[in-house]
Amino acid sequence: MSTAYFSHPDCRGHDMGPGHPECPQRLDAIEDHLLATGLDIALTRMDPPLVEHSDLMLAHGEGYLLELDEFMRQAAETGEHRALDQDTTVCPATRQAMLRAAGAAVAATDAVLDGKVVNAFCAIRPPGHHATRNEAMGFCFYNNVAVAARHALDVRGLERVAIIDFDVHHGNGTEDIVAGDDRILMVSFFQDQLYPFSGGIPMGPNMVNLAIPAYTRGAEIRELIEANWMPRLEAFEPQMIFISAGFDAHREDELGQLGLVEADYAWITQRIVDVAERHSGARIVSCLEGGYSLSSLARSVAAHLRVLAGV
Repeated sequence: MSTAYFSHPDCRGHDMGPGHPECPQRLDAIEDHLLATGLDIALTRMDPPLVEHSDLMLAHGEGYLLELDEFMRQAAETGEHRALDQDTTVCPATRQAMLRAAGAAVAATDAVLDGKVVNAFCAIRPPGHHATRNEAMGFCFYNNVAVAARHALDVRGLERVAIIDFDVHHGNGTEDIVAGDDRILMVSFFQDQLYPFSGGIPMGPNMVNLAIPAYTRGAEIRELIEANWMPRLEAFEPQMIFISAGFDAHREDELGQLGLVEADYAWITQRIVDVAERHSGARIVSCLEGGYSLSSLARSVAAHLRVLAGV
């Protein structure tokens, strides 16, 4: 068994316009680096299906899904970009990318639970962790990780799962969806006083939110993770772990001001693997969120994948 790598050309079709940081080239940079380093040989490539509406309903309201579908239909009819907000725009190919991204997260969950692979990484876009139950925002439409986590619980019958979010931005959408659900423990860190300017006060007892001051470096963040995440994860004993894997806390990424480097992402991933091996049958599904400096994104994803794949 090995590490699955889920991606699809449809995820490149979503394009929010020239100069937008959440661009199709993000996936190209990752793919190119995996090929150049030979890391792709260690991965089991799998093609994701489109997500089922029933799975989306586990994390999102039906009214929201219908309104979003109509918005997408109008964009497809006109062939033009349409803006949901100043940061979040759709094009005619966006809906297919959204369905494929969420489908990858669910398919990865099934592949891991069925024992086809040990763990999985989903190189997908658009990202998801800012999408709340009833609102698209922050480059996000469907909350891929929340959909997958609820699929593991409500469809596959698990009793406890953990969500770990290390994006530089607070995963407000995921927190909105899972806060108060005692079957889910969500632990995260994010840069304080950065978009979406939330997370300082957790919305439920199942949340561990670490708001990190700007310019904090990796050694300090490691200490905070060890002191705050690890005891809660160990006590919770999750049966599966989901990762919102954002790599924009890297010191080269201009959308944040934290100071992580590749070695920090490898360390964080190893600590997650340690918990998974003790409590979760090593079961992990990781989904790409942020990361907008193409070079540091590619290098950081590779560091993450090396630990997941044990190479």
